[in-house]
Amino acid sequence: MRITGSGAATATAAAAEAAGLWLRPGRLGEVLAVALFFASAALSLAGAESPPPAAGPASASARHDYEDALRKSLLYFEAQRSGRLPHGQRVAWRDHSGLTDGLEQGVDLVGGYYDAGDHVKFGLPMAFTVTMLSWSLLEYGADVADAGELAHALESIKWGTDYFIKAHTQPDELWAEVGDGDTDHYCWQRPEDMTTSRQAYKVDRERPGSDVAGETAAAMAAASMVFREHNPHYASLLLHHALQLFEFADKYRGKYDSSIAEVKSYYASVSGYHDELLWAALWLHRATGRAEFLDYAVDNAHAFGGTGWAITEFSWDVKYAGVQILAARLLLSGEHAPRHRETLERYRAKAEHYVCACLGRNAAGGADANVERSPGGMLYVRQWNNMQYVTSAAFLLSAYSGYLSSAGEAVACAGGGAASAGEVFAMARSQVDYVLGSNPRGMSYLVGYGARFPARVHHRAASIVPYKHSKEFIGCAQGFDDWFVRRGANPNVVVGAIVGGPDRRDRFRDHRENYMQTEACTYNTAPMVGMFAMLNRLARDEAVAAAADPSVNR
Repeated sequence: MRITGSGAATATAAAAEAAGLWLRPGRLGEVLAVALFFASAALSLAGAESPPPAAGPASASARHDYEDALRKSLLYFEAQRSGRLPHGQRVAWRDHSGLTDGLEQGVDLVGGYYDAGDHVKFGLPMAFTVTMLSWSLLEYGADVADAGELAHALESIKWGTDYFIKAHTQPDELWAEVGDGDTDHYCWQRPEDMTTSRQAYKVDRERPGSDVAGETAAAMAAASMVFREHNPHYASLLLHHALQLFEFADKYRGKYDSSIAEVKSYYASVSGYHDELLWAALWLHRATGRAEFLDYAVDNAHAFGGTGWAITEFSWDVKYAGVQILAARLLLSGEHAPRHRETLERYRAKAEHYVCACLGRNAAGGADANVERSPGGMLYVRQWNNMQYVTSAAFLLSAYSGYLSSAGEAVACAGGGAASAGEVFAMARSQVDYVLGSNPRGMSYLVGYGARFPARVHHRAASIVPYKHSKEFIGCAQGFDDWFVRRGANPNVVVGAIVGGPDRRDRFRDHRENYMQTEACTYNTAPMVGMFAMLNRLARDEAVAAAADPSVNR
């Protein structure tokens, strides 16, 4: 790939080209794939029907140490911290970074998370990460506490929400990005050495961003429920910000990538902002109990696509499946007024389309009605960071199976099929076990867990000697020359990261330049925190049952 530029970027490009490397061009490929998905989904009803794929193999019988996976997953968020690190920082190879973020704009934007293996702070995926961490605790917080990890889980959420409080500088103003993806990706440096742009970008009345403001409102609303018992004052503060952000997002509508051009190649909002508005409204309804927010989700269900889109993925961009499952929860639990029921039934039908798609049970709707499955049983959506779809699906399926069980109901699939709550949960568990090593390669895609895991994660800080061991400055080109091109394992293990993972045939290349498969993201790991905790409790219960009755699980 020919790269042009000036200064350090040119030197870095030259170093990379000399090494025969393909520099990562951002997430444009992933963004285009999502755009193609929405284009094809709009026409899917016209496609010819095809039979559902055969069910993938059951999860291997190997027993996993879910408690160890839980502990390690929470360490990952400490590795991704930006700002001044606390005294209790457990990931010792990281140090303070980004201490002047926001200075040029006259605002304190120190803190937050780096999203992946680079050093940009992208507000949309960061907020989604915090929403999913919070949802994990709302569903499985008791299990996290029983495993002794509640304090660390709360810290992981608060590190994000503390930053959002800083970034929400006015009722109608939210700082949505710090750093520039283009200059950042031409550099291979430790965050402690950063010389790339730390320009900050905001959305406001003139430059709206309903998607990023809506997701941040959802994150703060969900987090407010988590902290209600542990820190009531902080919970109230989060809810105050969430309410203001939702009002801002709804009143001044627009896509944030139309206001911040720099984000388009990395985290473009392909699905638009309607899903985030519905998502935020349902989280605010859950946090406040106020009927006006459920009214909003019901009254806008059709116009915003909530009861229209039949979706087969859930991610930082595409929230519809999550919206539909939250709405279906209200129907199944009876938390609604009679006038809401008909619309909530339609939400539930779309939620169950997603669930059945993951199970491969949709017998109507055309070739795209079901999620592809790899030979080893992994849900496969697309080649770039497929594990984000695996982990988010595992969480949604597990949560929904719980809602079904509580209501004594089952799933109805397109074409007349059905699935029990137990079958839905079994699929969720199989995906978690695949991540942990129950797969054809016998490899854990949770870094640091098990005997085999990725050693060359595409992660700047992990791939370079720790700053605490060598404070000698490492420049952009030097990082490529001395560290990126090394064939050996990273000097630092980014424990708890879940990498992009294998392709549709379960193949995986553990190469640092293979960023589609070896880069990890915060939103890959976030849904797994609660899953690991819940499965740890379930595994203990199974062990007790097996000890009491030796015939169990034989």
